[in-house]
Amino acid sequence: MTLRLFPEWHPQDAIQLTWPTPTSDWAPLLEHIEATLEAMVVAITRYQPVLIVVHDDRQRARLDARFAALGVDAARYHLAVAPSDDTWARDHGPIAIERDGTLELLDYVFTGWGGKFAAERDDALTRTLADQQLFAAAVVSQALILEGGAIDTDGEGTLLTTRACLLNPNRNPGLDRDAIENQLAEQLGVSRVLWLEHGHLEGDDTDSHVDTLARFCDPATIAYVRCDDPDDVHHEALMAMEEELKALRREDGSPYRLLPLPWPKPCFDPEDGHRLPATYANFLIINGAVLVPTYGDAADYRALKVLDEAFPGRDVIPIDCRAVIRQHGSLHCLTMQLPRGSLNPALFPG
Repeated sequence: MTLRLFPEWHPQDAIQLTWPTPTSDWAPLLEHIEATLEAMVVAITRYQPVLIVVHDDRQRARLDARFAALGVDAARYHLAVAPSDDTWARDHGPIAIERDGTLELLDYVFTGWGGKFAAERDDALTRTLADQQLFAAAVVSQALILEGGAIDTDGEGTLLTTRACLLNPNRNPGLDRDAIENQLAEQLGVSRVLWLEHGHLEGDDTDSHVDTLARFCDPATIAYVRCDDPDDVHHEALMAMEEELKALRREDGSPYRLLPLPWPKPCFDPEDGHRLPATYANFLIINGAVLVPTYGDAADYRALKVLDEAFPGRDVIPIDCRAVIRQHGSLHCLTMQLPRGSLNPALFPG
């Protein structure tokens, strides 16, 4: 039996989004987060379809009208009605693998990042969509607590993650490092796990998801956040993470090509002043393009240049994510890619 965890740059059927509701934590920011999501839909549908989970038929009708006004091709998106708790599709969406040449969607347990937030409806969301016959691939439930933002892969058997998240006792308290690695090997087909011991972002609820810190751009390249301000609270930990990345080796023993991403000026919540987790590592790879979070900062342009270098042949598209970090995530956290063959062909014929 052969197993393979798809890298994000594998050809995709669609990007999955979960739209916020007026009764969620987004209520005070609803207009702003919807504007961000609309910009994402407009950008993504230039390249591929979007599967959007909405709260009810009323929200579906409203979004249909809004997308029509924005000029979004109706054949490029599908609105599916299903209950949800929040918008973070990266962590409640399915994780795709290939098993003996057949695509499967693995449905992991989601507990709201270790029980911090209500997550029962989000945890059931993938199964709800499967019951609506939206997926062509089989959906396979897993007992492990695992979020998509906690892992990143080169598509060749190597997984990158953080000890602070995957070994946190608030996730799988009965499993040590060896047990976690064994389950990742059995379920995702990974042969190596690279553990980062350092790195965090103030204001992050995820216990250091790797997609906020360091990401594969191709099997040989890792883009990572670098804090060059010695007075910043993140400086010591992120410089230690940089040294860890420099010491990592590919399976053939060669070092990785490392691309440091710039450090934006601190972003603070306007209500109570706490630090917000602005990071350029939370980019999204789609067919033919890369969407990059921006924060109205001078470093935005430098981040776009780095990722343009990392992804030759793809368009690099900025998305203003100042509203997104108000709820302690960013662009990648809002999305889950669905590899080619995931979706029922009737959703997007042709």
